[in-house]
Amino acid sequence: MQNNINGTALEPQETVCIVFEEDACRSAAYVDGKQAGECEFTVDGDVWTITHTGVRSEYGGRGIAKKLVLKVIEAARAKNAKIVPLCSYADKMMSGKEEFGDVLG
Repeated sequence: MQNNINGTALEPQETVCIVFEEDACRSAAYVDGKQAGECEFTVDGDVWTITHTGVRSEYGGRGIAKKLVLKVIEAARAKNAKIVPLCSYADKMMSGKEEFGDVLG
């Protein structure tokens, strides 16, 4: 544990890992080995429908939800799949954004 300029103890830097778990149809976030969130989707041919994106409250405000959706987008692009953002978070993040036009179904 390190001390800040005033001598108060600081928590060690947390490690956030975003993993694409194809068999589970999701991307998942792990913070120091504990699952912190997920972005789930269903598959129908070459169309992936994002149905849920969620982050545990204690990990909120760190941009994890966005990273989860981006991981699914990255995987969909690699497989030439299209995404339907049914989940309200993914829809707000993707709809009308030029950078996601190639993957929106």
